[in-house]
Amino acid sequence: MQCREGCGACCIAPAITKPFYGMPQGKPAGTRCVHLNSALGCDLFNDPRRPAVCGAFQAEPAFCGNNRDEALLILADLEAASAPTRLSLEDLQ
Repeated sequence: MQCREGCGACCIAPAITKPFYGMPQGKPAGTRCVHLNSALGCDLFNDPRRPAVCGAFQAEPAFCGNNRDEALLILADLEAASAPTRLSLEDLQ
């Protein structure tokens, strides 16, 4: 599957936990990457400063759905399901 033009869901929904060019603290889930341009394309595409996780992402129906809205929902659900759980003090007692 080719990346859908005007989508950018993969540049918004997932977190990037490692620092990278332009985002020294990484990128929280649900936050737009600073390199996502107004056409919803990546300004770091084919740039060595692009995070490896972004380069490894492969667009496919299971992740991208049938449209941008579906892609955002699917990727947000996957991000939430794979996020590390945070223990509270109550959990430790």
